[in-house]
Amino acid sequence: MTTASIPTIGLISLGCPKALVDSERIITKLRAEGYGITDQVDGADAVIVNTCGFIDSARAESFETIGEALNDNGRVIVTGCLGVEREGLLQEYPSLLAVTGPHQYEQVVAAVHEAVPAPTNPFEALVPPQGIKLTPRHYAYLKISEGCNNRCKFCIIPSLRGDLVSRNIKDVMDEAERLVISGVKELLIVSQDTSAYGLDIKYETGIWAGSERRSHIIDLAHAMRHLVGARAQGFYGARLHYIYPYPHVDALPAIMSDETSGILPYLDIPFQHAHPDVLRAMARPAKQDKVLERIHKWRQDCPNLSIRSTFIVGYPGESEEQFQYLLDWIGEAGIDRAGCFQYEPVVGAASNELPGQVPDEIKEERWHRFMQTQQQISAQRLAGRVGQNLNVIVDSIAGDVAIARGPGDAPEIDGHIEVDFVEGTDVGDIIEVEITGSSDYDLQADFIRRL
Repeated sequence: MTTASIPTIGLISLGCPKALVDSERIITKLRAEGYGITDQVDGADAVIVNTCGFIDSARAESFETIGEALNDNGRVIVTGCLGVEREGLLQEYPSLLAVTGPHQYEQVVAAVHEAVPAPTNPFEALVPPQGIKLTPRHYAYLKISEGCNNRCKFCIIPSLRGDLVSRNIKDVMDEAERLVISGVKELLIVSQDTSAYGLDIKYETGIWAGSERRSHIIDLAHAMRHLVGARAQGFYGARLHYIYPYPHVDALPAIMSDETSGILPYLDIPFQHAHPDVLRAMARPAKQDKVLERIHKWRQDCPNLSIRSTFIVGYPGESEEQFQYLLDWIGEAGIDRAGCFQYEPVVGAASNELPGQVPDEIKEERWHRFMQTQQQISAQRLAGRVGQNLNVIVDSIAGDVAIARGPGDAPEIDGHIEVDFVEGTDVGDIIEVEITGSSDYDLQADFIRRL
C-alpha cells in the first residue's frame, strides 16, 4: 500500500467521453469510501483499466494498456466496452483480478473491495455533491442516457452497451444544477444517440424548476435556460453532442439563437456520409433526404450555428462517384468542423460481410482528399468570423496568450482562439473578444472585457 491507512487505486480511462463519465462515477464511489485515486500504475494497490472496443485500433490499444498495467502493477481490474469479451480477456490475461462490462459500476466497486479491502473510516465528507471529475474544473460531461437502439452495420455499440436507457429529466437537471453551482461553466451533453433521449421511457415527465417536463431533448434544451440564472458563477452554456438528424432536431437552432437559452449554437451530428446509397448500406437512422435544405433552414434560424460532424471514407462498396458526392456535399453544407475516419472492420460488425471492400491505399487517398477539402471549408468559414465579437471561455494560459474556445469549439476536438493575454485573466474565465485573424482551424482575437 502507498500509505499505512489509505489504499490507492490507479485508474486508466480509455475511449470516448461517455466512458470518461463512467470512470468519474466509479472513482466518486471509491473516493467516498476512503480510497485514494491516482493516475499512476506503479505503486497503486490495484489498477482499473476502463477499456474501449469500438474499432479494432481501440481494441488493440486496450489490450496493450492491460498488458502494460499487468507488467507494471500486476493487480488489474478491467471494465468498459471490451469487458463484454470476458472469456477472451481471461484467456489472454489469466491473472486479471476481475472483468466487468460497460457502466457496471457496482461490479467494479465490488471487485475493488475484494482485491483491496475498503478503509475502516470512509472519507465521504470529502467528496463534493457533484462527484469527482476527470475534466478541468470549468467544464464537465453530462450523460443523459446509455446504449443505443440503432443498428448501424459498422457499429457494435448496442452489443457492447445494450439498448437505449434514458435518465429521467429531473435526475439530469438536478445533476446539471449541482455541477453549475460547483463552478462548472460549460456542460457537454453526451449519449450514444442524444436525439433519441427519452424514447425508451416514453418521454416520462419529471418536475424540475417548478414545471412538469418531458424526458425529451427539446424539453431538456428549454430547461437549460434556468441555469443561466447561475451566471454569477459564470455559466457559459450547454453543448449538444451526438445528435442524429431526426425531424424534431429542427426546433433546436431557434432555441440556440436566443443567447439567454443556455444552449450554445453548436450541433455535433455524426452524418458519417452523404450519398443515399452509402447511408442505406450503413443502415443509418433518420431520413437523409432534404438534409441540406434543413441545414440551410437551421442557419436561417440561428445564423451563428456551428456544425461539427464525423465521416467515414472507404466504406464497403463506396465508389469514386459516391465519394465525390460526399466532398461536394460537405462544401454545400458548410460543415464547420469535421473528423474523418478510414473505414475499419470491427469484430462482430455486420459491415464485415458486405461486398466491395475498398483497398487500403484507396481509403488513404480518399482520406487525404477529404481532409484537404474540409481544411479549405474550415478556413473559409473561419475567415467569415473576422471582425465579430464573441464571448469565449479560457482553457489555458500560455505565456502572453490565453487559449480560449468560442461557441463553435468543443474542448479537445475542435479548434481554439488565441487571445492577447490580459493580466488577471484566468482559466475558466468568460471574456468578450474581437476576432482579428484566422487560419485553417483556429482564430486570433483581441481582449475586450471580462464577463
